[in-house]
Amino acid sequence: MTQKKMKELTEFLHYHAHRYYVLDDPEISDYEYDMALRELAELEAAHPEWKDPASPTERVVGQVLEGFDQVEHAVPMQSLTDAFSREEVMEFDERVKNALGEPYAYGVEYKIDGLSVSLEYVDGVFTRGSTRGDGHVGEDVTQNLKTIHAIPLRLASPIPFLEVRGEVFIGKEDFEKLNTEREQAGEPLFANPRNAAAGSLRQLDSSVCAKRHLDIFIFNIQQAEGVTFESHCESLHYLKDQGFKVVPGIRTYATAEEAFGRVLEIGSERESLSFDIDGAVLKVDRLDQRKALGSTSKCPRWALAYKFPAETKKTKLLDIVLQVGRTGAITPNAVLEPVRVAGSTVQRATLHNMDYINEKDIRIGDSVYVRKAGDIIPEITEVIKEERTGEEKTFVMPKTCPECGEKIERVEGEAVYRCTGGNCPAQLMRNLEHFASRNAMDIEGLGPAVVEQLMEAGLLHSAADLFTLRSEQLVELERFGEKSAQNLIDAICQAKTRDLSRLLFALGIRLNGQRSSQILAKAFGSMENLMRQEKETLSAIHEIGEKTAANVYDYFQNPHNSELIERLKEAGVNMVHQSSVDASGELAGKKFVVTGRFEELSRQELTELIEQKGGTVAGSVSKKTDYVITGEEAGSKLDKAQALGVTVLSLAEFYALLDENE
Repeated sequence: MTQKKMKELTEFLHYHAHRYYVLDDPEISDYEYDMALRELAELEAAHPEWKDPASPTERVVGQVLEGFDQVEHAVPMQSLTDAFSREEVMEFDERVKNALGEPYAYGVEYKIDGLSVSLEYVDGVFTRGSTRGDGHVGEDVTQNLKTIHAIPLRLASPIPFLEVRGEVFIGKEDFEKLNTEREQAGEPLFANPRNAAAGSLRQLDSSVCAKRHLDIFIFNIQQAEGVTFESHCESLHYLKDQGFKVVPGIRTYATAEEAFGRVLEIGSERESLSFDIDGAVLKVDRLDQRKALGSTSKCPRWALAYKFPAETKKTKLLDIVLQVGRTGAITPNAVLEPVRVAGSTVQRATLHNMDYINEKDIRIGDSVYVRKAGDIIPEITEVIKEERTGEEKTFVMPKTCPECGEKIERVEGEAVYRCTGGNCPAQLMRNLEHFASRNAMDIEGLGPAVVEQLMEAGLLHSAADLFTLRSEQLVELERFGEKSAQNLIDAICQAKTRDLSRLLFALGIRLNGQRSSQILAKAFGSMENLMRQEKETLSAIHEIGEKTAANVYDYFQNPHNSELIERLKEAGVNMVHQSSVDASGELAGKKFVVTGRFEELSRQELTELIEQKGGTVAGSVSKKTDYVITGEEAGSKLDKAQALGVTVLSLAEFYALLDENE
């Protein structure tokens, strides 16, 4: 009876999860579902031998992974050729017409703005899920994908093998809720839903991923055994019957003109959709015709992605306020009437500097057009001057800092104004935020809101004060309990062990970034040795420019900064370079250049991997370069590498190079 009950509960939960997450038509309450899930979990704990491998309890994942295994895609997950005009669509159609020489039709669908993944099913059970990576090699994120309820753990009609491709995303409402929660917790906000989805799917702790409300649309069959199809639309109907949430609104059109009409229609729907899209996709519908058209090394010849221009919205500029940065730089920011642009609500936009304001003749009260540069940073693209009423006000830079009242000055030859106050609280706050940030000392839980709270309580006057904090001081503050206070103290203690390069970057020396911090740490080995160096010695280091060298030298000549270093040292903060580079590693002696964009790996992470294996990474290509690793949208560096005959590697080929040398 128990085994039968477990089977009934499993089927009951699968059915109702599909109604809720895929069909958006629930038949029972959340409470009823949760109680059934709890009952099944208890029965499975008592009788693990009867647990279904595709049990709904598999979605309740709490394990923490050490890292992600690589997955080599049997069928490459190719990218699509982009088009930005009607003319480019018609040129694509002409190529298809000439190649096929027979009637054909296009399917047109939404281009979901998310993260592409592969899902594999063996005998109807979900067994593995992976990211696209570079199209040839991705990462195994099975446990995180299991937290997405729209992914069926078992097919309705099992077949020997099925691999499908889909796009993981976060809906607009869920994204707004996520950012609201992060803001209340003092955590940095996600720039857009796509970044949030990508970051969530790469969480090593799947319980974090489970809280992000990820969703998915399936849009292609990569491989299938035991079933065949004549057309793409037919295959998607099959996937829908199997329990998948397929990309909605797909229709077929006999001509490119009709298909392009649907593309424009999709563009007009963009704002009303509950999920983000960045274009529309045209695909030849018949699968035998796709096979005849074939593919290039990167893109199929049977599909085209029409990319919409960056979304621009009209709003009103309510005010111009000043933000004081950690170096004293004062940046004017526009306060806007809230408007939704490219996936999130925008209320602020950078105005860069006074030259930018004067050049565009931006005034308080203007109607303006706003977009997100690179779909991330809000900016004003145009002032609608014809709508001016005469009540608009010209902005004038004040003579004193809005935060500390000290004099503001503009250094000759620079575009920015700076606060001259040495004890400006805004500078201190930005410095502390930077000091604790992920790429600096990486102090988890010390976000902007917490920094501000500690400053207001009089507990922070410099970065060194962080290392004198006690948990009993924190528990007296609002939002701090005993556990959260101790967690922050533990995170601060852990920061003491960071490498010298991280500390150098955390100090916020002007023009000294992550790369130059790593170079200086490696060159001089210790803080003490670095502080003794002259400008000439510093600028003689490869890749350290004269301005950076001068700023580093001047920083250490300032007695306040020397005192800070001494206090950090007394607190037990590491002051030496702890090299993780293997001088005898697989890439020892090899020189690399990294160019282009990689979907699942940042260029910084790739650089660190190369250096850990003993290789070096340069910023420009020369005859001495051994390899150039290229991602999407690689530019002039790729051209130069090919001209010089330097070996060019994709990310997959780079991984293969590592495997060969292990």
